Amino acid sequence: MSRSGQTPQGTTHTPDPAAPAPGQSLDEMLRSSIWARDLDPVAFDNVRARITERSVGPGEHVCHQGRSAVHWIGVIEGLVKLTGVSPEGKTVTFTGVNAGGWFGEGSLLKDEPRRYDGCAVGHTRVALMPRSTFNWLLDNSISFNRFLLHQLNERLGLFISMVGYDRMLRPEARVARCLATLFNPYLYPNSSLSLQLPQEEVAQLAGMSRQRVNQALRELEDAGLLHVEYGRITIRDLEGLQTYEA
Repeated sequence: MSRSGQTPQGTTHTPDPAAPAPGQSLDEMLRSSIWARDLDPVAFDNVRARITERSVGPGEHVCHQGRSAVHWIGVIEGLVKLTGVSPEGKTVTFTGVNAGGWFGEGSLLKDEPRRYDGCAVGHTRVALMPRSTFNWLLDNSISFNRFLLHQLNERLGLFISMVGYDRMLRPEARVARCLATLFNPYLYPNSSLSLQLPQEEVAQLAGMSRQRVNQALRELEDAGLLHVEYGRITIRDLEGLQTYEA
């Protein structure tokens, strides 16, 4: 592996617009992952040989709160929601991880049990990178470390924004911004604008009642920003969702 792994000065970290669409193979997903682009062929093959794929059905766990983190997890296809459960049994949904996204690096870096459950929303395929491979990349790839810094910064910005949305925006705008966060081009470079996402799951992601989310989705659909079908939402105007405040 080239330890020079730097991106040329002035190069941005914008994902390739030609990245494979959902339905891609594991190899396609890995090759389009931002962290893998600066790996030389030998290093990439070494990492690829240690990554496995797993298919997960709707509602099934990808990872469990309180258990040891043994993998860095990527979403090849589908959507994973990250949720936490309080000692009293209350469930809170923190965010969703869309196709092309990777998560769980915090638990690996801190060597602590996971602080959330990861559950599939609809049929989902995930890539599992062993902890040992993740640590090998940390020790040998400058570009991988740079990727993690950018990813952690993007995710921090996402959560700060979500707190602001919750406190300052109307319910319709909150739903719009919540959906827009699932299409962050750095966190989820391979996401499709059509999501297998029931309204109940949107309600959990937005922290609102299903009835209120239903009303919000109708308003957003009337505004031409998205189209709602049974169990699926198709985004028609992502920029409009990102700035919706009416």
